[in-house]
Amino acid sequence: MSDKRIKVDTGSGQIGFIAFICYIGALVYFIDNANGFWEVVFAFFQAIVWPAFLVYHALGSFGI
Repeated sequence: MSDKRIKVDTGSGQIGFIAFICYIGALVYFIDNANGFWEVVFAFFQAIVWPAFLVYHALGSFGI
């Protein structure tokens, strides 16, 4: 039998936790501004994609 060693990387959990906290914060913000059932449903999607809009508008303000 060959002696194969497997390296397990356990150092990437912090960024996932930070992303989760950012998602929860955005979800609370968008739900707080929602009026009605369908706006609450739409708030879940807004909370997922808000970083893309942030980057898009930030790059647009730099003229890129």
